[in-house]
Amino acid sequence: MIFSREYIGYLARRTVKHLIDAKMITTSDLKVTEERVNTAVLDELSLEDRINEEVRVILEAYSDEMRKSGAQYAEMFKKVKTELAKKYKAVL
Repeated sequence: MIFSREYIGYLARRTVKHLIDAKMITTSDLKVTEERVNTAVLDELSLEDRINEEVRVILEAYSDEMRKSGAQYAEMFKKVKTELAKKYKAVL
């Protein structure tokens, strides 16, 4: 993940504060709301890590064919990652 968990927690707290200040949301339990936002942000940011791992598994299965055809790992990684991002409707 590109951000530390502490920073994500900070972002979640600031986001909730901003939304409350802008009167976009109301909450009776600030800590629960912050925790839910924190969890949502963590899930979203860890999606790219899960996609990357799935790409590695797929490319490992095709490593012999890639070597025979002369395909570049980095290029194939990017193509497969793009397809998986579409599949999961992720914005990376």
